[in-house]
Amino acid sequence: MGKIKVAINGFGRIGRSAFKIAFEKKALEIVAVNDLTDSRTLAHLLKYDSAYGIYERDVQWGEGFVQVDKKKIPVLAEKDPAKLPWKKLKVDCVLECTGIFTKDGKARMHIQAGARRVIVSAPTSGEGGVQTFLLGVNSESYKGEEVISNASCTTNSIGPVAAVVLENFGIKKGMMTTIHSYTQDQNLQDGPHKDLRRARAAAHNIVPTTTGAAISVTEALPQLKGKFDGIAVRVPTITGSLTDFTFLVNRSVTAEEVNEALKKAAESERYRGILAVTADPVVSSDIVGNTNSSIVDLGLTRVIDGDLVKIMAWYDNEWGYANRLVEQVEVICK
Repeated sequence: MGKIKVAINGFGRIGRSAFKIAFEKKALEIVAVNDLTDSRTLAHLLKYDSAYGIYERDVQWGEGFVQVDKKKIPVLAEKDPAKLPWKKLKVDCVLECTGIFTKDGKARMHIQAGARRVIVSAPTSGEGGVQTFLLGVNSESYKGEEVISNASCTTNSIGPVAAVVLENFGIKKGMMTTIHSYTQDQNLQDGPHKDLRRARAAAHNIVPTTTGAAISVTEALPQLKGKFDGIAVRVPTITGSLTDFTFLVNRSVTAEEVNEALKKAAESERYRGILAVTADPVVSSDIVGNTNSSIVDLGLTRVIDGDLVKIMAWYDNEWGYANRLVEQVEVICK
């Protein structure tokens, strides 16, 4: 079997991280990048990264391409996905990383252009027919859909923890708060934004805001629909985030029982590389570059009156998520 041919639409933080991860996969071949930015800028941002340091591979550029080591990759600048040369390039899967073409009708334009599969790197909450699949949570229910959502970094952090609690103890209801590093959707300095909190200086404020992650996870765990919600609090860190869960469970438990269930899950084949645990007193910079979707901080687990459970889990909101995104390609294109 030949390599799976991958194209990346949108070369921002997630697109570039996914590129680096996919480049190391022997089963994958990156055949094109589509972004409206020029190839010189894209090559520079691929090489030099404020969060992860300098890319160890040689990066060159020219008119209409970037070159990593000896591999030359076409760089396109097409606004309309339906006009992209996916048929000519025999693209097996498009990573849709623009954050724009999220609904089925828009993401499906890649299919019209000749791609076999599309993975949207954003939550869709089932809108427009795009179903959410989370590795380790509900990926076994994938039935060959052409366009799917890999949801968000926070959804991928929530999903495994919620699934373990649900399967071991049952969940009556739950809430989550993600203490999340700032992103491109916030302002560097105070300025206009449709969200008046995100309008404020990202590196100078704690910014409460919305997240679709809690609702999105119920697409993968429908047992939680109407029982689970949450908010985000953006903080002045470049990457590395922390999810704070509170669950009301169905039976009386102890913190030790909860931690034991999470440790057992982390050791299982199902969650290997997706869910991890740590007993060390870590901080956010310690998990930058961690490839897991969720790293439960066992020392922070709390239980009140037997059925009110708090769990906290770290995640690298860029690198951890991008790893699941690329692994999803291997799952749906195998």
